[in-house]
Amino acid sequence: MQQAAIDRVKLVFTLFDADGTGALEAEDFELMATRVVAVSPDSGEAAKAAMIAAFRRYWTTLAAELDANRDGRITFEEYTACVLAPERFDAALNDFAEGLAILGDPDGDGLIERSRFVALMTAIGFQRANIDALFDAFQPSADDQIEVSVWAAGIKDYYNPEKAGIPGDRLVETPA
Repeated sequence: MQQAAIDRVKLVFTLFDADGTGALEAEDFELMATRVVAVSPDSGEAAKAAMIAAFRRYWTTLAAELDANRDGRITFEEYTACVLAPERFDAALNDFAEGLAILGDPDGDGLIERSRFVALMTAIGFQRANIDALFDAFQPSADDQIEVSVWAAGIKDYYNPEKAGIPGDRLVETPA
């Protein structure tokens, strides 16, 4: 397993712990979904509903796979065991990646503008310098847009424990 993957997972765990309790709970995913949808006023209701459903499925997958004592809380150690084992997490991750990327493309042209990308990633909790570094790593067009499919693939790569040196690593690096 790549250290870069572990670093990525640590960051996401911290961001998903939206209420700062040190553990993930269903409420964290509801709060995160609300934040992400709130910065997407131009997205259609179906895209918003799909994103909310993806956050809920993410939580449901974690809880079903990891919450052995059924206390409704997932610790970092439990979280790492699931998200770094892609076969346990693929369906939920696919829903999440596709939902987030589509939410950033309200006009359905297959492209995401930097401003929308920044808004969504900021709502999740990433830092602006890291967000810009990631967007640039996706090689935007002259119009400062990236393809929906590129971002969705990048999200999936982010959770792959065998990947290193990927665009998503820019989210955990300290920008120059």
